[in-house]
Amino acid sequence: MQVRIHAIADSAAARVVELRAVGGVQLPSYEAGAHIDVTLGNGQVRQYSLCCRQPGGDGYRIAVKREPQSRGGSAWLHDEAKVGMTLQISTPRNAFALAPEAGMHLLFAGGIGITPILSMAYALQRRDQPFQLYYFVRDAASVAFAAELQTCPLAGRVQVLAGQSPEQTEASIRTYLATYPAAGTHVYVCGPAPFMQAVAAEASLRVGPAAVHQESFGAPLAHADGDTPFTLTLQRSGLQVPVPAGRTALACLQEAGVALDCSCEVGVCGTCRTAVLDGVPLHCDSILSDAERQANNCFMPCVSRSKTPVLVVDL
Repeated sequence: MQVRIHAIADSAAARVVELRAVGGVQLPSYEAGAHIDVTLGNGQVRQYSLCCRQPGGDGYRIAVKREPQSRGGSAWLHDEAKVGMTLQISTPRNAFALAPEAGMHLLFAGGIGITPILSMAYALQRRDQPFQLYYFVRDAASVAFAAELQTCPLAGRVQVLAGQSPEQTEASIRTYLATYPAAGTHVYVCGPAPFMQAVAAEASLRVGPAAVHQESFGAPLAHADGDTPFTLTLQRSGLQVPVPAGRTALACLQEAGVALDCSCEVGVCGTCRTAVLDGVPLHCDSILSDAERQANNCFMPCVSRSKTPVLVVDL
């Protein structure tokens, strides 16, 4: 789909970009937590969560933090994007949906992780479902969407915590989780990897892993013991592709002439998902559920590796 940049505004450390469909057509509706692929003016494709008050309609909204180690996405949106430019986007996809069976929704956001969480808060408010949003930021100046969070309809359901140390953050997470009954409570978290790991660990103990939902905005933390060499065996062609330490399976496949769709290259979009026929993957993505990881029948070659010396894939 083609969209035009309708407005650009800065909110704390994030750049908020409003997109409108070219020709005045209606954009597809979506459920809270969804994201879109955006083809930027430099040709790169990046994934951004939708953070609109209402799903679909005549416009989408994304928010992008400038990353010091940007691979070109956030830098282009901060330095090159201009009102009136046209961009290509995908239809919304959702791997971070609200659980319909939940009796209570606890939303935890860290930094720019507020983007999908904000959509969830608006959706729950419209449905008159119980929720509470806890937003952890480095300092008061880092609160994105501050005006929206502090006014109706979200005011009273949002608590902002600024400047906490890692130890204080973990203590706060435990306190907030203990405030609500474990039965029927679902927990959602998005933000930096250490923050997400802290929330997921505490929440899993409190409400159980199946009631914890998370989405990452960058590459997952690497496994300390995961950068060992292995070999990919391509079942259909019989090709053997060595994957040495320090290189991704995706890069080695591409170098061997294997065409494989890819997009984010950091394990957050699922575009390069590849079926596994034999062997045990070492999952390093932020897409697969616990059940999908345990099934060991697929992996994301952009970030994931292998626990076994050989991984047989359906290529």
